[in-house]
Amino acid sequence: MNLHGIYVPLVTPFTEDGTVALDALERLARSVLAEGAAGVVALGTTGEPAMLSPDEKRQVVDVCARICRERGATLIVGAGGSDTRQSAAALAELAGVADVALVPVPPYVRPSDEGVLAHFAHLTERSPVPLLIYHIPYRTGQPLGADTLRQLALMRGVMGAKLATGSVDQDTVELLGDLPPGFAVLAGEDAFLAPLLALGAAGGILATAHLATARFVELLDDWDKADLEFARPLGHRLATLARAVFSEPNPAVVKAVLAAQGRIPTPAVRLPLLPASEAATARALDCLAALDG
Repeated sequence: MNLHGIYVPLVTPFTEDGTVALDALERLARSVLAEGAAGVVALGTTGEPAMLSPDEKRQVVDVCARICRERGATLIVGAGGSDTRQSAAALAELAGVADVALVPVPPYVRPSDEGVLAHFAHLTERSPVPLLIYHIPYRTGQPLGADTLRQLALMRGVMGAKLATGSVDQDTVELLGDLPPGFAVLAGEDAFLAPLLALGAAGGILATAHLATARFVELLDDWDKADLEFARPLGHRLATLARAVFSEPNPAVVKAVLAAQGRIPTPAVRLPLLPASEAATARALDCLAALDG
């Protein structure tokens, strides 16, 4: 499998009574794949998995798996957490369902780099699907250097990493400057997609791509073809949209825009998240209109 492309980490739509709107989720998955997304992510951070019941999680994954099978698209499922044994058990449930598991660096417990390596070594030995490491230190509290990332990249069963470090830092530059064969780096910070593509990233997992899937796919195609005349200005416009989308905690603004477009029934998020403000929603809609224009 080659992880190259734009992957959309789907929101979990809710109805007026607060239940999961599975029909809206199906329409959303179909629409982003029709616009050129290489696949979708179920139960990523954008999908609010921490606020879903086990039954709701299974329903979300079932819908996404069915649509991806029909379309021949890649299904990535978020799994794992702080405890290695429970993470292994969660991965075991993905056999025959997911193509790839998106697994975070263990959050909250802040193990040593050696502990992180031991954690992923344990998981790769037991996982029925390849792993995509989710490196997001401002959520996990666990930064990793380029050497540790490269050791993870060399593990059998690890096929790539989603990098969301909040910047294009030195470790990212070093990793992308010497990638092991077959290891894919995907941008996980929407506003930093273009610079990471310039350094050699293979694509991105991007919440903002809900709203402009085809334009993100176009940006990746432009970089692949070295068409910088179009890539640079499009990258700047998409970064502006991304900053508007992430002006409040994700996925509140994405959901508010999708609801305003009539693509999901409500903009609701579950506590402790709060719905997007009218001002943030208006800014994102203005940026989207400017992008289309």
